[in-house]
Amino acid sequence: MNLDTSFLAGHDLAVYTATWCPDCTRLKRWLAGTDIQSHDVNIENVEGAAEKLEEETGKRAIPFVLLDGKHWVRGYHKELPQRFDPKLFLSELRAQLGQGQTR
Repeated sequence: MNLDTSFLAGHDLAVYTATWCPDCTRLKRWLAGTDIQSHDVNIENVEGAAEKLEEETGKRAIPFVLLDGKHWVRGYHKELPQRFDPKLFLSELRAQLGQGQTR
């Protein structure tokens, strides 16, 4: 599946994760196979990261992506059997950037 990720060029993606989280592993594996630049924020090792995530999203779930330090996007899709859909993830990132749906 070849998806357009070019719209993320120049944007900061902080991926909030933990080592024990299978959804985090799934997202990080997918990101590693793309040209998307991101950095990991391990909520177990980065002081205040878990609290920031919960305060700003109202959730304790991970992975979450903080886009440009302003917009939170979930990195999992619990409503789907496979728990992650790259097209849906990119669509949610686009929406946060005000770019609407993908073609």
